[in-house]
Amino acid sequence: MPPNRPAQDRTYTAGMAKSDPDRPAAATPRSLSGLLPFLRPYRLQITLAMLFLVLAAASTLAFPIALKVLIDQGVVAADPAERLMALRGHFLALFGVGAALGLFSALRFYAVTWLGERVTADLRNAVYAHVVRQSPEFFESTATGEVLSRLTTDTTLVQTVVGSSLSMGLRNTVMGIGALVMLIVTNPWVMTQVLGILVLVVLPSLYFGRRVRKLSRASQDRVADSSAIAAEVLNAIPVVQSYVQEQREAARFDAATESAFDTARKRTRVRAVLVAFIITATFGALLWGLYQGTQAVMAGRISAGHLGQTVVYVIILVGSVAVLSEVYGDLLRAAGATERLMELLAAKSPVAEPAAPLPLPAIPAGRPAGSALVFERVGFHYPSRPLTAALQDFSLSVAPGETVAIVGPSGAGKSTVFQLLLRYYDVDAGRIAVDGVDIRRAALAALRQRVGIVPQDSTIFSTSALENIRYGQPEAGDDEVIAAAKAAFAHDFIVALPEGYQTYLGERGVRLSGGQRQRISIARAMLKNPPLLLLDEATSALDAESERMVQAALESAMSGRTTLVIAHRLATVQRADRIVVMEAGRIVDIGRHDELVARDGLYARLAAMQFGLDATEPASV
Repeated sequence: MPPNRPAQDRTYTAGMAKSDPDRPAAATPRSLSGLLPFLRPYRLQITLAMLFLVLAAASTLAFPIALKVLIDQGVVAADPAERLMALRGHFLALFGVGAALGLFSALRFYAVTWLGERVTADLRNAVYAHVVRQSPEFFESTATGEVLSRLTTDTTLVQTVVGSSLSMGLRNTVMGIGALVMLIVTNPWVMTQVLGILVLVVLPSLYFGRRVRKLSRASQDRVADSSAIAAEVLNAIPVVQSYVQEQREAARFDAATESAFDTARKRTRVRAVLVAFIITATFGALLWGLYQGTQAVMAGRISAGHLGQTVVYVIILVGSVAVLSEVYGDLLRAAGATERLMELLAAKSPVAEPAAPLPLPAIPAGRPAGSALVFERVGFHYPSRPLTAALQDFSLSVAPGETVAIVGPSGAGKSTVFQLLLRYYDVDAGRIAVDGVDIRRAALAALRQRVGIVPQDSTIFSTSALENIRYGQPEAGDDEVIAAAKAAFAHDFIVALPEGYQTYLGERGVRLSGGQRQRISIARAMLKNPPLLLLDEATSALDAESERMVQAALESAMSGRTTLVIAHRLATVQRADRIVVMEAGRIVDIGRHDELVARDGLYARLAAMQFGLDATEPASV
């Protein structure tokens, strides 16, 4: 175990992202409180939505009163002439209530829908911005498909609640309370019986609601599992097809979607039972209230209009309870989604910005002179492999402008050096300094701004050649981009593309050859103009002709910069000022090519395998 990081810190905060079907579903409507920071900026819009909601509910509650007056004064009036005039007036009043209800309902719908869309967009942006700032340690425990599922499926559930279900719930709460108050005032005896029936409705609803909540969380996890499989396979289509594994991968995805379907089916079955129970109980309450009211009219205790008013209020009350039960199910699903999103937002990267960052020396204009690097007794274990040291007692100093090659067998720790230098991870022991500043004391952006990297597998974005190169310096002008492309020997093949620099390169640069993608990547790094350049197996996957072009581009990029080169092909590192030989996370030798071959050590054996030389004979390649 590394000395500087306690064991409990080895588990990344976002380890929760792994879907576990046996994990208890703790999400409750209280989990929706995580949305409060996203709702606060829109207090005015929320206030207007609540105002329109209350006015729409009040319009609905006014309808039974207008109906009672219509029946008592317009239908059962003794004088036919008075009855006709009263009917006209009362129907106009009813139309006014309906018009008010339509207007306020439309305003409420627009306000809450806008709010739902806006909050969902803010939430999605916040989660994405937070995730892209996480260190690679985060993605050791979190599948990309899992994150995509949360950004799409979970935020859609939140949007449904904020933009619809929550509004319906509040509206029916207001209407239910209003109907309850009116029933208590106008007919307390019927109200007592209706309340008893409602208790019978609510108690089973709470039981079924807990089951729905657990199944909703499980359903969302199963959907995330299928998304993770799809993202992984679609990013590796050439490998899948080359091994003729299309059917197997389709079957694996089918199993994941069937699991999601089975969980969703169980959730739907429970909700269906709940809906059937609520509708039956609601209908029973309505009929009981109607029966009691009819008996009261026949006994002369209330008027026909009073009966009509009571029946409508009972309908409103019981209907509100029924809708609230449905909304409760939606709230539970959204609560699970919110909880999952808040888990992502709560994830804290172990690579943190220093509280008071030390400034790094300014990067001079024009071609930089290079940065000084110092590795002092660095030790490091990957969080996912805490018992295996990736680097042990690694010490190395690199002068400004020097080119140092790092060679060794696979797993020796070469790429780890780059990842620690870019501070994707923090060292467990020792320190790394750039231009005299410990990188843990420097701002992350300032550190990474002075480093350019050309990886083995160049990343090409789904945009034009111009924008792909400009990614290295987003504010650069077209002339600067073209100059970088020329320096990287990429200009000629780019202008030969159908639309030149504006040519769309396809997803992951599928329209380019490996050598062309690599030269785009080199041009991107050169446009960034960093004092420190990292070359990670930049030519290992290329054919001879492409390698010559890329090698020329690399030599142009390396000029004047401090350069670290990782290479398995020893022919690409012989011009380095020094060659560092690594094995099992340690430096086992340092020197120039001829010196290392003459020492008959690990480097000499590697050279003998690649060049077919006697270990004691210097190579000339």
